[in-house]
Amino acid sequence: MLYALVLVPLTGALVAGLVPDNRLRPVVLPVVATIYLALSACLIMAPSAPSAGGWFWLDPLGKIVLLCVSILFTVCAYYGVGYLRYRQERSNRVLCIGLLICLAAMGLVTISQHLGLMWVAVEATSVSMAPLIYFNKNARSIEATWKYLLICSVGIALALLGLLFLAYSTYVAQKDATLLLSGLLGTARELNPGWLHAAVIFLLVGYGSKMGLAPLHTWKPDAYGEAPGMVGAMLAGGLVNCAFLAILRVYQICLASGSAELLFFQQVLVGMGLVSMAFAAVFMARQADFKRMLAYSSVEHVGILAIGLGLGKGALFGALFHLLNNGLTKGVLFLTSGNIHRSYGSKTTEVVKGVLTRLPWTGGLFMAGFIAITGSPPFSPFVSEYTIVSSAFIEGRYLVAGLFLLFLVIVFIGMALTVLPMVMGAPPDDVEPTEYRDSLLTVGPPLVALFLILLLGIWPPAFVIGLLRDGAALLGVQP
Repeated sequence: MLYALVLVPLTGALVAGLVPDNRLRPVVLPVVATIYLALSACLIMAPSAPSAGGWFWLDPLGKIVLLCVSILFTVCAYYGVGYLRYRQERSNRVLCIGLLICLAAMGLVTISQHLGLMWVAVEATSVSMAPLIYFNKNARSIEATWKYLLICSVGIALALLGLLFLAYSTYVAQKDATLLLSGLLGTARELNPGWLHAAVIFLLVGYGSKMGLAPLHTWKPDAYGEAPGMVGAMLAGGLVNCAFLAILRVYQICLASGSAELLFFQQVLVGMGLVSMAFAAVFMARQADFKRMLAYSSVEHVGILAIGLGLGKGALFGALFHLLNNGLTKGVLFLTSGNIHRSYGSKTTEVVKGVLTRLPWTGGLFMAGFIAITGSPPFSPFVSEYTIVSSAFIEGRYLVAGLFLLFLVIVFIGMALTVLPMVMGAPPDDVEPTEYRDSLLTVGPPLVALFLILLLGIWPPAFVIGLLRDGAALLGVQP
């Protein structure tokens, strides 16, 4: 069944490519997504063991990422049917095929226990996303696509060098050269420390550029700003989480190798996380393009993930929970931002005003998404962010905790200055009417995602808590 996580989306991509009708083709997305979600639920709930040879295994960390990706893709797939009805001027063949290939690659990331294979899968997610950013086929979208490809390609090349250094550290230690995670964890204390240190640096920089950690984030504002809303959601909640899973694998190796390497890795993570939050706080203020604002929000939240991982101990539970919360909340924001863009024909706050009047459902969901993503109760991002910052205080990391809270406040104010004028008031009289209207397929999926983050904030299911605890245990947290 593990292999079905790759084969089902690839089969769907083949079917989507063969369907000739531009209106019928998007229906393939929710059909595949429903099958994939059911398959993922079975795999997540059932106990699993490594495959023969140890190359494939859906461990608790992989299950957490798979849970987020499968739910988010399902939400985006149903939304896509309604959204693409308004984009009949463009063929959606490449979009549908690319989304399904990307889902297959993300499934492969979650089950890969060989770091070389995981590298290939992460690269496949990047390549399959590139044509989707170019969906609008204008000068700004092609610029965003090339910037995305250039920066992410450099990042993935650095990650490949990191893997080579990691394999060489086993050779220098006179062990069998391997990139299997089980083999690396078993011999981590005997690996050559110099080459291991170099590998950790290159892997963090490489996969950090895929996540969008500052100052490696420069592709995000352009890519998120020009991509369709459903593509932006998969970039923020899918691609980011897959790259973060790769960093979690590096963390496991550092944990097994000893305290010195782990301490170095944690310090760098906390530093990059704080820098990311600072960059987001500065560039989010008075942001005129609301989709670029969401991109800087993503930079902030990958910083939160890095800080949670870098703090260790109790913050690890919060980081894993935030991985799930951020992905689903970004789904709400990016999908509703796509609705706003369709209705107003613009992404600038000079034009977009009075969304609650013009699009009551979309405006309400966008406002609720803003409240959730800024860490306000009762939504689940508040719980995960509170877990991380309280752990920082408990561990005596007062400077980190203080800066964390300061950046959260600045980001909240910056986003509020953009979001509140958008949703409140009356629409401008000179905005031309468009054919877009809120419908069940364009507001229902983000409403479901919003309900889930509300549920996770008020009453998280026991199986989710158990899954997060199992994942934290793999990162060294005692049950």
